[in-house]
Amino acid sequence: MPSFKDCKKASVSFMILLFAAGLLVGGLAIYYITFQETNSLSTQVADLQNQVSALSGFQNATYQTITIYQNGTSLADIYNNVRDSVVLVQGTESDGTGVQGSGFVYNFASRNLVITNYHVVQGTTDVSVTFSDGHGYAADVLGTDAYADLAVLAVNDAPSIEFKPMQIVSSTTLRVGEPVIAIGNPYGLVGSLTTGVVSAVGRTIVEDYAGGFSIANIIQTSAPINPGNSGGPLLNSVGDVVGITTAIVSESQGLGFAIPSNTILREISSLISTGSYTGHSYLGVTGQDMSYDLAQQTSATVTYGWRVATVASGGPSDGRLRVNDIIIALNSTTIKNNDDLASYLEEKTLPGQTLTVTVVRGGNNTDVNVILGQRPPPPT
Repeated sequence: MPSFKDCKKASVSFMILLFAAGLLVGGLAIYYITFQETNSLSTQVADLQNQVSALSGFQNATYQTITIYQNGTSLADIYNNVRDSVVLVQGTESDGTGVQGSGFVYNFASRNLVITNYHVVQGTTDVSVTFSDGHGYAADVLGTDAYADLAVLAVNDAPSIEFKPMQIVSSTTLRVGEPVIAIGNPYGLVGSLTTGVVSAVGRTIVEDYAGGFSIANIIQTSAPINPGNSGGPLLNSVGDVVGITTAIVSESQGLGFAIPSNTILREISSLISTGSYTGHSYLGVTGQDMSYDLAQQTSATVTYGWRVATVASGGPSDGRLRVNDIIIALNSTTIKNNDDLASYLEEKTLPGQTLTVTVVRGGNNTDVNVILGQRPPPPT
């Protein structure tokens, strides 16, 4: 019969064996679980690599699409659709100097015409239009408006096959940031295309040929515009005309201006039928934009608006507006500066209409009614 001591030894040995077996089984279980998890992780990593690879390819394709397309239309396709509609306009000044610019074909009331800038044909003789196929023809100036820098030409001897009219759409809905395309003949490089965005709307510019008056409601664009682009079309992302390129700021980079298409649509009938446009309203005052510094200097109670500097004797505002009045609204529309003032007058009014002008006078807001006049003829 085993002794107590022998039983104790056997019990201890059994416990040791049991512990060892537990360690072995636990190790095997851990190894199995770890192996399974490792396989699972390897599979997931492989899946992720495949997804990343596929995603990378999709991103590359998206980048190419954004680079090439404008609202789903290839820039190359837009150019091919309209390049034959853009023309080279040339003329000779009185001193024999040759001038050139751009223009584009437009059909109005079943008549094919060429639209360009006033300053392209101002003071010129022997005006001609050359189409993209290289064929040139004499052109007659049907009508001009220096206050909108517009001119309409007739090319009577050109066969109908030469004319590829463009579509003009409203510029009212243009927003800052929208892509635009300019096509023209910079430095005589016929049919050049540049792209950019609308960088501002409702600007005003002042040119000598407009006699010091503002050319209002201008589109500002980052599309590169150079000498020779003047008169060419500014297009939206589907190739419709939303403006006509007109000016650049000297020594600027990425800053150009265009007459909005709404101005073209408003004036073209009059330019063709009468040779001019007489719908520019005249307030008969000069002034300057308000600012914080000017308000401090003049003890004004507002830092925005347009401060009247002079009132033309016998003009529409004579006896109505006063020097130092600050115009802050026209017909209840807020006026922050000259851009707002000139654009409202151009877009929303006509000569002979009564305009309610809200001014700050002596620290108080006052409404003054002014019957608008018509701008005097531009200098010749």
